[in-house]
Amino acid sequence: MTAAPRAADDVRGDLEFGTTPRLVRIAAERHGSAEAFVDASDDTTITYTDFAARVLDAARGFIAAGVEPGDRVAIWAPNVWEWPVVALGAHSAGAIVVPLNTRFKGAEAAYVLRRSGARVLATVTEFLDTDYVALLRAAVDPARELVDLSTIVVLRGNAPDGTTTFADFIAAGGSVDRDVAVARAEAVRPDDVSDILFTSGTTGHPKGVRTTHAQNLRAFRTWADVVGARAGDRYLVVNPFFHAFGYKAGILASLMHGCTLLPHAVFDAEQVLERIPRDRISFLPGPPALFQTILARDDLDRFDLSTLRLSVTGAAAIPVSMIVEMRDRLGFETIVTGYGLTEVCGIATMCRHDDDPETIATTSGRAIPGVDVRCVDEAGREVPRNEPGEIVIRGYNVMLGYLDDDAETKATIDDDGWLHSGDIGTMDERGYIKITDRTKDMFIVGGFNAYPAEIEAMMREHPAVAAAAVVGVPDDRLGEVGWAYVVLRDGVAATSDEIIAWCRDQMANYKAPRRIEIVDALPLNATGKVLKYELRDRARTILGK
Repeated sequence: MTAAPRAADDVRGDLEFGTTPRLVRIAAERHGSAEAFVDASDDTTITYTDFAARVLDAARGFIAAGVEPGDRVAIWAPNVWEWPVVALGAHSAGAIVVPLNTRFKGAEAAYVLRRSGARVLATVTEFLDTDYVALLRAAVDPARELVDLSTIVVLRGNAPDGTTTFADFIAAGGSVDRDVAVARAEAVRPDDVSDILFTSGTTGHPKGVRTTHAQNLRAFRTWADVVGARAGDRYLVVNPFFHAFGYKAGILASLMHGCTLLPHAVFDAEQVLERIPRDRISFLPGPPALFQTILARDDLDRFDLSTLRLSVTGAAAIPVSMIVEMRDRLGFETIVTGYGLTEVCGIATMCRHDDDPETIATTSGRAIPGVDVRCVDEAGREVPRNEPGEIVIRGYNVMLGYLDDDAETKATIDDDGWLHSGDIGTMDERGYIKITDRTKDMFIVGGFNAYPAEIEAMMREHPAVAAAAVVGVPDDRLGEVGWAYVVLRDGVAATSDEIIAWCRDQMANYKAPRRIEIVDALPLNATGKVLKYELRDRARTILGK
């Protein structure tokens, strides 16, 4: 019999650890020679003791590079062991981490680097045949456009002129006394900003969400306690480190509980199924699309899945049958779903380990301890149970605000401290919520948030596009995908296929619309706003959904 997950309010991560640099030190003291990271991509195994040493060496590298407390360090890299070393090393130097989506094109990355004022960029030049340094340099002239960026560190791959290898970066840190680096790490305070994760919104421009060490440690100690993570779990992290899930529910939660984290750079069902018995995986979170792809295989009997114990999923509608199959066919003892957004550290509500399959599949759980969740009407009044309203959240996990954007912050967090999610949902008598709609039109493609305003703004850069409207439509594999309606400029010809190809070249794949319809005009209301619901209905009628 396995032990039940601990009560979520047993221990507060912010009080236990304070900051992520202290988390690294405490984890090394507690878990010592236990494996902290096992990276199959280059056969690297790192113990907790070794990880703490590597993090301190990275901190010395940042200090040698001139990084001061409060500076921003960007990371544009896939799930490899260097990612957490760089992130926690930056924290230990007093810096703020700015993760970049590995699917970004050069212009998208440049915007985040410029907006955040990143001092250092840690990246790779060989990932899925992509050289991120070349992408960035093709999009901008760093000497002119990215005035704050002084150092580019290449974690893997060849380091072109004007960059430094990771080995040389670490070696340069040898000039910094270890005691100086330790003192810098100990000077970090729980209320210091730990990271700025960029999320897009209705303005069409990504916004930087600022959260602190204390907020994230408290939220994800609770998360890990609710799901039942424990020392010795072998945790395969398919969710990307640049996302709150991979970074916070992955790296931070793993360190807090003494798990062994195994990064996985690109989801491939065959590879994941092969790794489960080979690497004795017990903990496998992921979006529903991951498990639907695995469950769709007719050869699951070929793989020994007996080590699987724990899973966390969500971020899309889930059929009850999938939860049942995850237990019956994949062997998970515990499956948990939840809800959150970047502006609340990535987590607000969760199901519990002993909830029934229907609750887990059809709801996003109830509020985590220390957090209040309501469904409210347009006047901010709480609506009756099971009646739809906007989901609002208040508690320690609410962001400090958007980076250099007081107007958007005030539009999102009201005077009483409630963060307005823009999501419509219902709450039942138990306090469990169901997400039913989105007031901000965001849709989720295979676990990635896609924002129509941002995509539309990018599409208007196409020389043939006069106007564009993007909506999310159901997709059997990815949950939702983009469907765009485009009005062409007078006298300019372009086909749907040509515009789709252009989109795939200019933006991350999950943002690129899967289908484009060229129309004479977009439906507008009396104030000139596009009637998105008409476009959604039109698309769903064509799809028969």
